[in-house]
Order: sequence, then C-alpha cells, then structure tokens
Amino acid sequence: MEIGVPKEIKDLEFRVGLSPTSVRACSDKGHTVFVETNAGAGAGFADEDYIEAGAKIVSKASDVWNRQLIVKVKEPLPTEYPLIQKEQLLFTYLHLAADRTLTEHLINSGVQAIAYETVELPDRKLPLLTPMSIIAGRLAVQFGARFLERQQGGKGVLLGGVPGVRPGKVVILGGGIVGTEAARIAVGMGARVQILDVNVDRLAYLETLFGSRVEYLYSSPLQIEAVVPDADLLIGAVLVLGKRAPVLLSREFVAKMQPGSVIVDVAVDQGGCVETLRVTSHTNPTYVEEGVVHYGVPNMPGAVPWTATQALNNSTLPYVLQLANNGIKALEMNPSLAKGLNVQNHRLVHPAVREVFPDLAD
Repeated sequence: MEIGVPKEIKDLEFRVGLSPTSVRACSDKGHTVFVETNAGAGAGFADEDYIEAGAKIVSKASDVWNRQLIVKVKEPLPTEYPLIQKEQLLFTYLHLAADRTLTEHLINSGVQAIAYETVELPDRKLPLLTPMSIIAGRLAVQFGARFLERQQGGKGVLLGGVPGVRPGKVVILGGGIVGTEAARIAVGMGARVQILDVNVDRLAYLETLFGSRVEYLYSSPLQIEAVVPDADLLIGAVLVLGKRAPVLLSREFVAKMQPGSVIVDVAVDQGGCVETLRVTSHTNPTYVEEGVVHYGVPNMPGAVPWTATQALNNSTLPYVLQLANNGIKALEMNPSLAKGLNVQNHRLVHPAVREVFPDLAD
C-alpha cells in the first residue's frame, strides 16, 4: 500500500505521523511511504533519515495526499480539505465533537476517517489517546507554572513555595490519565493539590498513588464552587469519549478566582470544560478573561515533538501496519480499531459523535 505522511500545518505543530523507525517497519512489509519534505524536521528527523528508512521524499502536499492511507497527527485544516479523497483511509486525531465544519467535510468527501482518540480496547482503555494524555497532563502543570509568573500575566506565585511561604494550590477537574499526570508533576513541585472526580473508585486508586500529598474530592457543583476561588492553577482534565466535554466551571465561578490565577484546559480539543475557555495557539497561548489567565492550546504535546512523536508512534504503529496490510478489512479483524471509525461512505458512524450531531447522522 502507498502511505502518505504530510507535514503538519497547525500552528507550531512539530510532531509527525510516522517517525523514520516506523517508516522502516512499513517499508520492511513492502509498503511505500511518501513523506513530505521537512515533515519531521521539527521533531529532529531529517529527510535523509527518512530516505535511509526507505521513504520517498516529495516536495508538495498534494503528492503526499494522493495515497491510499494518510497518517497524520492533527485533524485536517481547511486548506487541506480539497486534498482529501474519496475512499481514502485517514488515520489521525480528529476530535470531531468540537468541529462541525470538519465533520461535514469528511462526510461529503467520502473518506474513511479513523480517529486515534476513539480507538478503544475491550477494557475501555484508549491506547492511542493515552500517550498524548500523559504528555498533556504533565505539560499542563509546566505551562501553568510558567504563566503564573508575573511577567507572563500571572499572580506571581511559585507553585512549590519556599520555607516560610505557603506553596501554590492546584485544582484538577478530572482524575483520569491527564489529571493523574498533572497531579504527579504538581506534587513533585511541592504544590498543594486537589483532585475532583465523580468516580469514587478512581479517587481511591489515586490515593494509592499519592497518599496524603493530594486531597481527593467528589466532584459536584457545590464542591467546585468551594475549591475554585483560592486556586492558583486550575486544570481541566475531563474526557467523555467522542463527545464534547461538559462545562464544569461557569463564568460566574471563574469570576470568583483571584486576579492572575491560571486556567489550563486540556479538554479544549473536545470543546473545553470551562465556559470562558476558547481555543488558543502556541504562538498566542493565553488571554485574560474575568481577570484570569486562560490557556487553551489544543495541541499541547506539539511543544515537545521529539518525545511526543515517538510516544505516539509506539502506540499507533501496530494499527498503521494493520491498515496498510489489510486496508479497510483491518476493521473487521480488529474490533478495537473498528471503534476508531468516525466517518465512512459519506456517513457519520461513530455513536458518540452521532449524538453530538444528530442532524448529520443520517
């Protein structure tokens, strides 16, 4: 099969769909991989690395997209829409619940679109979302600490504090992978940490990880209202598979936070769980609303592309090979991969996304 690997065009997105190591694995199976020139440069992979791995380097995006299987990192942007082809296999992050325009175009194009984030194992784990969730959770605290600096518009709080001065307070909405990794970094910095979740069993599990260094709270509107006003850093870490994230923090609650506090909403890919949150970019990552610094970059792991590309490829490569070896029949052979299918034959097929866009479901 011919596999196309385009250069990502989202703002300061330096990850790449396939690393040279992954290209070698595909080439060894008899597949031909076409990589757009400089597609991996931002992640530390030169065109020469790809050539040595067996890839063909092409200079135009159209020459990459004219292939049977397209492997990307982020969702296609409007300038890429005309390049998408009928019956082509598209394998990438899509997050359609937050993007009606993209959803409509994929339906109209006739492409077979498989989303990393909805590939689901029998135990309900999300193997292709997890590696980026780990990175995003860790970066959320790293970025939050930076934007708490006074020169960055924050209130000037050091999360770890110093002897004689209390540490900063981090509130994490959601105790899944993102929330767990955010807590890991916040605890390591010496911050005061509170995690809120509706799953008591998950909170009990988190207690086995962090013990008394974290406060574990059942999430409810009243509890959120109680803990948010004195949070120095609030991290949104809520995920509902395939759907928009629920809004847990209203503008009214945001207005009660102290000026210069910071919100990092990792759920922005799925619409965000904070009412005042809107999508930002690595070039312009923050804005101030109700006196609070908001960070809403949807491709956070793109800030660490060398690490992120390899972590992503470690998980995606087996699925890429299945698609390359078997085409669309790979979905019949692998039920977990089949759950990643969002759009096929001009139809929106993923149940959760169909609930978000019922008028597009038929």
